Amino acid sequence: MSVQNNNQKAVIYGLISVFFWSTVATAFSISLKHLEPAQLLLIASITSFIFLLTLVLIKKQAHLLIHEAKKSYKSSLFFGAINPFIYYLILLAAYDLLPAQEAQAINYTWAIMLSLLAVPLMKQRLTSNDIVAALCCYFGVLVIATQGHPLSLNFGNLTGVLLALLSTIIWALYWLFNTKDTRPSLIGLTLNFAFAIPMIFIYCWANGNLTNWPIEGVLGAFYIGLFEMGITFVLWNQALKLTDKASRIANFIFLSPILSIFWLSQFAGETIQSSTIIGLVCILLGLSVQNLRRAKSQT
Repeated sequence: MSVQNNNQKAVIYGLISVFFWSTVATAFSISLKHLEPAQLLLIASITSFIFLLTLVLIKKQAHLLIHEAKKSYKSSLFFGAINPFIYYLILLAAYDLLPAQEAQAINYTWAIMLSLLAVPLMKQRLTSNDIVAALCCYFGVLVIATQGHPLSLNFGNLTGVLLALLSTIIWALYWLFNTKDTRPSLIGLTLNFAFAIPMIFIYCWANGNLTNWPIEGVLGAFYIGLFEMGITFVLWNQALKLTDKASRIANFIFLSPILSIFWLSQFAGETIQSSTIIGLVCILLGLSVQNLRRAKSQT
């Protein structure tokens, strides 16, 4: 197959992935009106695991899954505890406390957190671009968290903001640790969910979250399990494999928060605040500065 055809397919897969990711904040917002964060996580994780396991079986990799489960059970337990268990539990708690427009905007700063944590953990050097990007992004977070009054330091919901920021730390740590993971990506992700589901179930049981499952919330959790944790992961990975320039596909991610704001206003009943728009622009500007540095380093 020609490079042009591969690139065309990569663009299609990438745009489909971004479209589904852009709907997730709306799905979180709607589902959390009916379910507790742990309940939502349990159903979404089971849904995602069933999808990933089906994909493993279709690819005839069941023997590899069993082999890795026995060989790398400690890694599977470790990574499963981080993602999906701890990461999504904290992220969903942030969405439960904050307007979805604020939580999703803050969550996009995880790439900046990745660069900051790579300094002590990976012994990487912090560049001037990284510093400028971090200042832009976290000023944007401050604008959003104070609802447009950054100098007042009067936070609308400080706990929710701190949880959203904590989720970026956990997600960044997951990807830094993931660089040491030797398991095949699909097998590793499937095992993460397999080992995390019992932990999520025990957490739900300990907190009395195994009763009262409104159908509206359950349907939303099914959607999240498929399109936040399952199908989109496969499509995005395929897009990155097919393209001859990963940065071309990676830049599509900037469309996601813009679309997300639109879906939230149309389907989640949120009035989009000007402070969210301004803060999001600052965050996207910071991410653009960071991506500019990466693009230069790859040329």
